Amino acid sequence: MAIGTKELATVELDTFEDGRLVEELKKAKEELFNLRFQAATGQGEERGRIKAVKRDIARIYTVIRERELGIRATPAPVEKPAKKSKASMKAAEAGNEETN
Repeated sequence: MAIGTKELATVELDTFEDGRLVEELKKAKEELFNLRFQAATGQGEERGRIKAVKRDIARIYTVIRERELGIRATPAPVEKPAKKSKASMKAAEAGNEETN
């Protein structure tokens, strides 16, 4: 069983796009820096958290590298539905009122 955070399981990382992976990596590195700083000043309460964050960073690097090598597939970008303009919404409402 992996020790890292539950949010960053390998299955979850597979669904992230490349930009999101880079963002998660940046957050994890920042958290690791803060945890190391707290440990150095004696403020750190969570002893195992440093190890978990290191594993998360390793997981993210692994997914990124496997995508570069073609071992893992990059997820297809999800297309967002187009927003309707106000004019088309009013026309649709007017059409609905006429049928009622």
